[in-house]
Amino acid sequence: MMSIFEGTTGLRASTMTESANGKRRLNTGDGSPGEFPHSLPGIRTEVVLFENSDQMVQSLGSHDEALRFIEEQFPDVNFHARGNELSISGPVSDVPRIMRLLQEVRGLVARGTVITPAVLQQLVALLRTQSLQNPVDVLTHDILSSRGRTIRPKTLNQKNYVDAIDANTVIFGIGPAGTGKTYLAMAKAVQALQQKEVSRIILTRPAVEAGERLGFLPGTLSDKIDPYLRPLYDALHDMMDPESIPRLMAAGTIEVAPLAYMRGRTLNDAFIILDEAQNTTPEQMKMFLTRLGFGSRMVVTGDVTQVDLPFGTRSGLRIVEEILQGIEGVNFSVLDAADVVRHRLVGDIVNAYSIWDEAQRNRVKHSASREKRGEHA
Repeated sequence: MMSIFEGTTGLRASTMTESANGKRRLNTGDGSPGEFPHSLPGIRTEVVLFENSDQMVQSLGSHDEALRFIEEQFPDVNFHARGNELSISGPVSDVPRIMRLLQEVRGLVARGTVITPAVLQQLVALLRTQSLQNPVDVLTHDILSSRGRTIRPKTLNQKNYVDAIDANTVIFGIGPAGTGKTYLAMAKAVQALQQKEVSRIILTRPAVEAGERLGFLPGTLSDKIDPYLRPLYDALHDMMDPESIPRLMAAGTIEVAPLAYMRGRTLNDAFIILDEAQNTTPEQMKMFLTRLGFGSRMVVTGDVTQVDLPFGTRSGLRIVEEILQGIEGVNFSVLDAADVVRHRLVGDIVNAYSIWDEAQRNRVKHSASREKRGEHA
C-alpha cells in the first residue's frame, strides 16, 4: 500500500501486508512486525510512525488535544497511539483524508507552527475547499508579529485578499462581520509603515451611523467621534506598542478621523483604509476615492448587508463595483460566511440572515409580479 507520506522525511506511514493467518501486519522494518486484526470490507488501516516522541507531541498536542479534535471530525474512525506510532482504522473514504490532514500538520510543524484545535479547524476548512492552494502556505503567510502573537490569514479567501492588497492600488474587501477584512487591511498598513513603503497610515469611517448626526450628540467633537472610531483604535493596539500610538498620532504618522475630514485633501505616500464603507453615499465614495495621491494605497472595507443609511439613500459600496469594474489596479475581494474567524455561531448566524434576506427579496419580487398581473387583468 502506497502512502502519501512515502518518500518524505520525518513523518512516514508504514505499509501493511497480509500474513498467512489472515491478519494484517505492520512492517516496522526491524524484523519484528506487529499484528492488527484483518480489515473488514470497506475498512482501511494505516499506521503513522513518528521519528520520536517530540515530533508526535508537536503533531498531536501535548495532551492529545489535536488528536481529540481529529477524532471528533471523524467519529467512524478508530485511533490508537502507542509509542511513536498512531494507528488509524476506518472507512476507506475517511482514512485518506486523515492522512492528508496529518501530512499538512507535518508541514506546519516543520515551519514552527504550534498545532492547536483552532489551527486544525482552519486546516480542515482549507482542505474542504479542494483548492490547488497549499494549506500550509495559507496558514504560514505571516503579516505581522506583535506582542507575542502572529497575524496571518486563516482562510483561502483571506489569503487571496492579502495577496490582492500587495498587487493592487485600490482594493475593496467586501464581506460579512467577522471575516477579518478590516483587521487584515490594518495589519498590511502597519507592515507597510514598518517596512517604510509609506510614511503614514490614515484610518477613516463614515461618522454618521444608525441615523445619528454628530451635531445632535452630546460632548466635544472628540467625544462624538471616538465611539465610531474605537474599533480602529482597538485593532491598532493589537498590532503596535500601545505606548507608541499617541506619539505617532501626534506626529501625524497615524491619523484616525471621520470620512468628512478627507474632503479637499490629496493623500500622498499613505496607506489609507475606509472602514464601514457600506454607510457611504455614492457621492462620499467618489470623494474618498479621488483623494488618492502618489505612492499611496487604498483599502475599502464593508458589508453590503449592514447598511445604516437613512431609508431610500443608496449605498456607495453597492454601486461602486459596476462603476470601477475592469479598471487596472482596482481589485474587488469578496469574503463570505466560510471566512468568519469569530465564534463558530457567527458564521451560522451570517448564513441564516443571508437565507432570510434572499427569501424576503424573492417574496417582494413575487408580490410585485402578482400586482403587475392584476393590473393587466
